[in-house]
Amino acid sequence: MVDYSKWKDIEISDDEDDTHPNIDTPSLFRWRHQARLERMEEREKEKQEHIRKKQETARKLKETKEKVAELESKNISTPDLETLQKALYDLEKQEENIKKEEEDLKKKDKLTPWNVDTIAQDGFTKTIINTKLARREDDSSLPDDEKEKRMKQFVKDNEKKIKKYGMLRRYDDSNVYLQENLDLVCENTANYLVIWCINLEMEEKHNFMEHVAHQCICMQYILELSKQFDVDPRACVGSFFSRIQIADVEYKNSFDDELRSFKERIRKRAAEKIAEAIKEVEEEEKKARLGPGGLDPVEVFDSLPEPLQKCFEAQDIPLLQETIAVMPEEEARYHIKRCIDSGLWVPDAKTKEKDTMLDVTEEKLSDTPNPE
Repeated sequence: MVDYSKWKDIEISDDEDDTHPNIDTPSLFRWRHQARLERMEEREKEKQEHIRKKQETARKLKETKEKVAELESKNISTPDLETLQKALYDLEKQEENIKKEEEDLKKKDKLTPWNVDTIAQDGFTKTIINTKLARREDDSSLPDDEKEKRMKQFVKDNEKKIKKYGMLRRYDDSNVYLQENLDLVCENTANYLVIWCINLEMEEKHNFMEHVAHQCICMQYILELSKQFDVDPRACVGSFFSRIQIADVEYKNSFDDELRSFKERIRKRAAEKIAEAIKEVEEEEKKARLGPGGLDPVEVFDSLPEPLQKCFEAQDIPLLQETIAVMPEEEARYHIKRCIDSGLWVPDAKTKEKDTMLDVTEEKLSDTPNPE
């Protein structure tokens, strides 16, 4: 059987002479891209559902108002009028709630961290971007294999520095460290931190993963801020850390929401990778134990009738003879063939070991007349 506990302690190489063994850059790019698409799709569904509710409520509200006005114009006081007035009141309250939801959606759009739309809104003390640094070459248009090559070289050169940044805790310390190591302010660092988070979660180092995840989201905010202002990310380090430390409640809540969402995606991806690894090991173990006929002995044993299973478990030849004797010939031959094809029995065992279970069973069946 598979030892599932081995996946609790997956090793991560710290050998500086070799590229980090767990980096699969093309898969990482696709995973991050897919995660963004899924979040965008969820937001779009939320907007569409809001529009539907708004339109439906407006339609019902209009119809109810017309019915109430019609009954009131006739000075008719009936239970129907009272029911309609109550329904009208409920619809008006529902309309107020929908307006509040609409405001919340607008705020959420403005505070979406991937766009950093609120950075330039009124209310910020000042946002200063250092534009002296020339923009580095954009790798986004490169093919995946070239991206992977560059990332592996980057990790080989900077892995210790990236890990030190990932273990920092205070915003001030992170700011100073990145200002002193500006080459770390790039997509490759963010990608490495994502992979590191996944590996930590797979190792069940949950608290450590959450800490590194925070540093990863800080790097993501810096990168997105640079896109917003179309400047080199290195010019945005000080601006981001100044902003996050004096952030208003909404901006800070947005950062925390993005961090929570990111950690959930990490947990989901780590679980998927463990399941994939376990499945791969199971497949390899299954292939390794296949018998000469291509059948899995474990599956064959589980499919045997309980009396035959007891014979194998006890290695009791007389019991096997008795069991075969009372079984229908066709059924006995079927199970024996499957046992041979799976390697549970060896056809030439008679030449290797006298009086084996297979010999006894085959002799018993050979004594039975063939119905043909």
